[in-house]
Amino acid sequence: MPLYSFHCSACAADSELLIRSDEPAICPACGSEKMERLPSWLAPDPKFDKMRKAGRARAAREGDLSNFSKKEISTFKK
Repeated sequence: MPLYSFHCSACAADSELLIRSDEPAICPACGSEKMERLPSWLAPDPKFDKMRKAGRARAAREGDLSNFSKKEISTFKK
């Protein structure tokens, strides 16, 4: 099931709901069915090598090393 973003016209709450496309969206805040589906952003293609390298470098600078192997971690400057 896909994750959709919705805006409730009744209480102005924004929500992300994991529902089927044929199911009615019900606001978790007020219970209203007056939900408008918001446009979704496309996820960037992770195959772009330059984007991947930039993201990993940023994570390393910020101290998040959970996605790196021990060999890769040993190459970082300390």
